[in-house]
Amino acid sequence: MPTLPLIYFERLLEDSPDIIIGVDRRGEIIFYNEGARTSLGYTSEEVAGHSVKLIYPSIDEARQLMQAMRDPATDAAGKVRNFQTRLRARSGEEIEVAISGTLIFDSAGRELGSIGFAKDLREIHKQDQLDTLREIAVTVAHEMNNPLAAILNNLVMLEKDVRRLAGEDDTCIEQERIDSIETSLAKIQNIVNRLSEMAGSEEYGTVEYLHGARMTDLGPAVTKDGPARLPLGAKYSATEGSLSGLRVLVADDDLSVCQSVRAILQLEGCDVVTAADGLEARQHLEEKKFDCVLSDVVMPGLDGYELFLHVQENHSETPVVLMTAFVYDRDHIIKRSKLEGLEGVLFKKPVEPAKLVGIVKDQCGRS
Repeated sequence: MPTLPLIYFERLLEDSPDIIIGVDRRGEIIFYNEGARTSLGYTSEEVAGHSVKLIYPSIDEARQLMQAMRDPATDAAGKVRNFQTRLRARSGEEIEVAISGTLIFDSAGRELGSIGFAKDLREIHKQDQLDTLREIAVTVAHEMNNPLAAILNNLVMLEKDVRRLAGEDDTCIEQERIDSIETSLAKIQNIVNRLSEMAGSEEYGTVEYLHGARMTDLGPAVTKDGPARLPLGAKYSATEGSLSGLRVLVADDDLSVCQSVRAILQLEGCDVVTAADGLEARQHLEEKKFDCVLSDVVMPGLDGYELFLHVQENHSETPVVLMTAFVYDRDHIIKRSKLEGLEGVLFKKPVEPAKLVGIVKDQCGRS
């Protein structure tokens, strides 16, 4: 293979986004690339001929790197790989870096100097923090959505019972209380939605807190129609008996979700059986015939995708609807299920009662 002309290497070094600095045997800077200028703030003219100590917080930091490079006990004497240290920018900021470098010798074996490639770790640390925050946001959103689903669905039942027991004319105070609960729940759900949005984004906003500290901005997401509102029970009108004669299996590892979904479907005249996980749901399927299966996506033992495949293989006439508390399909379970023929999906618990009833009707041919 032919050797590349020297200009190729010069251009590669000069234009690299990494910090690349070369020094002579006296420790004076003789090469300083564009990546170094961008990260450290010094121009080439400001550092040329100056001691490399200029870009270190202390002489000890510089000596530690050179000692590591000259340590005869290392596997590759005269070299370092990903040696973590700090460099000092022109602004005075100390930057964490990982340096890979080597000593340079002439043909007679005399040391001429050294060259180092330093990776600015700030962006890497920032990405690690974002990944951690994203994981936390997804987990918190999921764990909050399940109990929130139960609260909202039970609020639907409570409002209907209040009206039935007290009558429309005597529910003024109770309705005000229910409206207040709905407003507070709307705020909570908005926070959950914002957490979910954060999980799918590369950055997030902050607002000033006490004494100049910052906190994550979880304020309301305003659309062209104004702040998001919750479609709660006051907007839902059950048509008792619309699911009469149907038997539905509800599988969710959160008992409160199972109970609240069951309450809504039973109000419509539906016979509902619940399962605490996919394995229990599979057992129920072997014992009874169901008109529809409603399953959570993330469950222990047997997840929603695996349960869907089991139903498709052994009870192909039974439609399956997957429910998820995640805004996006983190584990691609829904995507894989759709590729296998899944038709019914209820995205983002808590599920609106009218939508829940509607999709069961659709899947069972009752529309």
